[in-house]
Amino acid sequence: MTRIAILSALMEEQHGLLALLQQPHKTTHAGRDFWLGELHGQSVVLALSRIGKVAAATTATALIEQFGVARIVFTGVAGGLAPGVQVGDVVVASGFVQHDMDASPIFPRYELPLYGRSLIACDTALSALLFEAAEAHLARVGAGFDASSGVAAHRVHRGLIASGDRFVSAAGESVALRSALQSAGHEALAVEMEGAAVAQVCFDYGVPFAAVRTISDRADDQAHVDFAQFVREVASRYACAIIGAWLGLL
Repeated sequence: MTRIAILSALMEEQHGLLALLQQPHKTTHAGRDFWLGELHGQSVVLALSRIGKVAAATTATALIEQFGVARIVFTGVAGGLAPGVQVGDVVVASGFVQHDMDASPIFPRYELPLYGRSLIACDTALSALLFEAAEAHLARVGAGFDASSGVAAHRVHRGLIASGDRFVSAAGESVALRSALQSAGHEALAVEMEGAAVAQVCFDYGVPFAAVRTISDRADDQAHVDFAQFVREVASRYACAIIGAWLGLL
């Protein structure tokens, strides 16, 4: 049975999955804890990427080199960047770009040096199943939605996610970031701090990668408000349900 890695940046983002892990076994490598076991009939290893691109790349490399994982999926939260991507929505990544990569004028802005590309795509088949699982979950959550309340039901989006080593938490910064990406032809839906690094490691090793993010904020001046509460009460439950359904579809 091939092993699947499930990554999150924070423990709160995957504690529900860890609680469901069957025959759990913890091992430590590269200063990180890895939990091996079975989840929904699949052999898995749960791990924390930690925060930021370097930490995430280290964890992804360890999963491939030390644990021989055949697929990696990332679940967690992100800030909404594009209009229409609201708090409580879910974004399934089609690919990633590093918004803080700039080796110009030697290479075009955002291009990964010596790769000849700015974007790294996620695995199409895995992402399609992840989108299906997310849609099914939000349909269940929204089954009792009252349209008269004037609050839009949460949606699942699929598209580009931008990663960088800073927490985008000001409206002006968010607008400037989106504008700069658009000027290079990159229409990013959300922003976070790890996914592009994991995508690059998976690209190097030829390991299929998919990612799903719940929108915790609009990457603006209110991004820090009740972040921990949102992760604990909303995002962690979404992750548990969506990843569980996704594993059942494999």
